[in-house]
Amino acid sequence: MNHPYRWVIVAAGGLLGCVAAGAMFCLPVFLQPMAAETGWSITGISTAMTIGFLAMAAASMVWGNLSDRFGPRPVVLAGSAILATSLALASRAGSLIEFQLLFGVLVGAATAAVFAPMMASVTGWFDTQRGLAVSLVSAGMGMAPLTMAPLAAWLVTATDWRNAMLIVATITATLMIPAALLVRRPPALDAGPARLGADATQGEMTLSTAVRSPQFATLLLANFFCCATHSGPIFHTVSYAVTCGIPMIAAVSIYSVEGLSGMFGRIGFGVAGDRFGAQRVLVLGLLAQAFGVLSYAFVSGLGGFYAVAVVVGFIYAGTMPLYAVIIRENFPLRMMGTIMGGISMAGSLGMSTGPLVGGMIYDQLGSYAPMYIAACGMGLTAMLILAAFRPFPPRQAGMALA
Repeated sequence: MNHPYRWVIVAAGGLLGCVAAGAMFCLPVFLQPMAAETGWSITGISTAMTIGFLAMAAASMVWGNLSDRFGPRPVVLAGSAILATSLALASRAGSLIEFQLLFGVLVGAATAAVFAPMMASVTGWFDTQRGLAVSLVSAGMGMAPLTMAPLAAWLVTATDWRNAMLIVATITATLMIPAALLVRRPPALDAGPARLGADATQGEMTLSTAVRSPQFATLLLANFFCCATHSGPIFHTVSYAVTCGIPMIAAVSIYSVEGLSGMFGRIGFGVAGDRFGAQRVLVLGLLAQAFGVLSYAFVSGLGGFYAVAVVVGFIYAGTMPLYAVIIRENFPLRMMGTIMGGISMAGSLGMSTGPLVGGMIYDQLGSYAPMYIAACGMGLTAMLILAAFRPFPPRQAGMALA
């Protein structure tokens, strides 16, 4: 499939992911100003992010299944509108519990409408260069630390956090809704059995068979521990740097350096996955990620933070797109949204651990170092689980790829 519109899908997916991820991850930037202005605890505010990831987990398979049934455009369009509205409502929250529900439940659920449906759509548009394509979409998502995070940091220094978040909501609506209108279903799904080939007649790989398979369970567990590894470091590193005496704008720049490095990592890992095999490259990436996040525990100056951010950003961002490639190599196109939604659900559950656990560690111990040690352990667990992954037998795999 070499339809030129496939690159429009990649561009739209990158923009949608960038804004959606940036809108949700503006919360770490607002963390200290919100605590200072409202008196809410770091743990309490961090819990909103944990709730957000839990909401993403709960909504991921639902949005994915809707995408399989109705196509990605209406799903992504609805998610974009809900995301902008929920950010605006959260900016007006009068209590911590109200903020946790508005930001956590609504923002988290709306963000889930972008990731799995877009990744599923992109893999369906590409028969070749699939690793590169999903990496480019993921690289767009990785632009959030370079764009939305610095913007949020500037806004929160120029005004209060409420107005800053309201402005972010306006930007979200302005960019995401037009981009969502560009999204289309992969042509193979609209062309009927003649274009789908073996995938259309595949009786062995029903959705029930797929979600009960060891392959699906292995990818679920690997993605859970992978995301649990980097969720705490992503969310709390800005706050950690501030506690080390680094000014807010400089601390946010660490996040941006991590994001810039991650762009190269996503593309580099994607090309390597196409050449050497997605699973092999991902296993090595998970091993490197485990020790990369541990390195944060040993730095306190801006230069050290930058050095670790370059390494960690390159590795953790590079690993993420490869899950989509492995999924497409093992499961049929007609259920991509649901399967990727399930894997995204596991990742969101993993992401939910870091903000809450990291906040509790800091509130109880006054240090983030134990969080980075625990993250390393989870990273090693993810690596061992993925190393045990075994593809479907050749006949089933061939059907899935058709």
